[in-house]
Amino acid sequence: MGRNTRKRRSPLAVRAIAASAALAIGGGGLVWANFYASAHEKNSSPNTTKAATAQVATITCPDVGQKLTNVPNQARGEVDGELATLDQQITAAYQRLATTRDAQTRDASFVQNSILTPLKNNRSVIIDRIKLEINRVGGKAPGWLDGLSSCAGQPADQTNAGGQNNGGGAAASPSASASAGAGAGAGAGAGAGASASASAPAGGAQAGNGGQAGNGPVAADFVDITKVQPNVARKARTQAAGSSGVFSTSCGVNANKKFNTDNVIVAPGVTNGAHHLHDYVGNQSNDAFANNDTFAAAQTSCANQGDKSSYYWPVVRIQNGTQDFDQNNDGGGKELNVGQIQQVKQAQIKFVGNAKSKVVAMPKFLRIITGDAKTTTNGLANANAHWSCTGFENKVQLTAQYPICPRGSTVVRTFAFQSCWDGVNADSANHRTHVAFADAQGNCANGFKAIPQLTMRLVYGFRAPTLTNGQIKNAYAVDGFPEQLHKATTDHDDFINVFDDALMNKMVTCINNGQRCK
Repeated sequence: MGRNTRKRRSPLAVRAIAASAALAIGGGGLVWANFYASAHEKNSSPNTTKAATAQVATITCPDVGQKLTNVPNQARGEVDGELATLDQQITAAYQRLATTRDAQTRDASFVQNSILTPLKNNRSVIIDRIKLEINRVGGKAPGWLDGLSSCAGQPADQTNAGGQNNGGGAAASPSASASAGAGAGAGAGAGAGASASASAPAGGAQAGNGGQAGNGPVAADFVDITKVQPNVARKARTQAAGSSGVFSTSCGVNANKKFNTDNVIVAPGVTNGAHHLHDYVGNQSNDAFANNDTFAAAQTSCANQGDKSSYYWPVVRIQNGTQDFDQNNDGGGKELNVGQIQQVKQAQIKFVGNAKSKVVAMPKFLRIITGDAKTTTNGLANANAHWSCTGFENKVQLTAQYPICPRGSTVVRTFAFQSCWDGVNADSANHRTHVAFADAQGNCANGFKAIPQLTMRLVYGFRAPTLTNGQIKNAYAVDGFPEQLHKATTDHDDFINVFDDALMNKMVTCINNGQRCK
């Protein structure tokens, strides 16, 4: 993979930039407390989310990486590094926001003057560097980049907790093809996001950011799944020209505890590019510095050694007042991802067909990200989270809230990846435009070709949290960027195809012939 071998900042240089950005906005150490607790409020239990009031809950910035759809190949490595620096700046600004609550109550202009204005200035410097990198290799940097430097403070009631800002069916577009998740035992259909927004917040809305580290989740982020109306759409009927087979691969549950906070897809060469911890199964060499040669030569946890693909997702933690091994690490406790990491009990990985057409082989080293880690500030256009409980998966799938499962049932995360490919590229500048979702009938638009659709089903075994008087105890949440407040909508999943040619061809034949294979 060419761009992973190009020159880029060393991890030390990246950390130096992050540190200088933090100093520029007055960054400091984190305070392990509920930053939104009222002065008179006594926090008698560290694993209970308290209700309180707040002004600015988080920081929202335009996502430059999402909007940059046309970056010359020669500049992508450097641009990705600069985009990672923008993420580091936002993280530092959020930490400053979280540790200056007293100052904010005394000075109404504190957030704007001491946090948002310095952040804008720092972002402008990096955006200028991005423009220079694009122009340096003969590209033309879009003029609108200059308008993406400003950020805003977002009040708690304008985040998507409990379905706020869910935008109706905004999440339905990616979910339209998720009905193929029935192949993974999910049946997550279109409209899941819309129904999630309609469901009432469990136990009433809870003000403030809450959570063990003060940045979520809150009570409104949870709902009793038994009280949600069925919302799973019937999947499209497979046509005569369609492909109904299922190919399964077994890659374990990360029993060897391969973790890191990198993301080689969006931030190659940048340590802690994800700012949150990932579980990995399959390829055992995935880190920020891996390239295609690294992946091809790696060991795999998959039973079939022809599958060296990398499957990775953010961990789930129980916020029960304790810490895990990474409590003092970047991407862990230092960035407000706290609590006990939960290992999945089952990780079912399947590839399914297309209702309207046969599928073609995925290109080797194809990269796909499904969902959006930044929905709290981006909105739900790319949200593709599906949360449910065992026994409810074919009836209820939630996008904007975490389910509280009844006794005898446990949490399930389901992912149904984009299943249409542009026929040319294994990746794209914003890591999205080279793949797309099929419509509800299975059609791939704009000349895209149907490929085997990756579906994943992750089953957990932890006890359900309890909700009493607007407080959630032993809440669970997905890891994420600290300013994203651990919302359910931010769930996402990543895949790099490292199937060997023989096994990929077997998969395609199996799916196109309507068989069930391994």
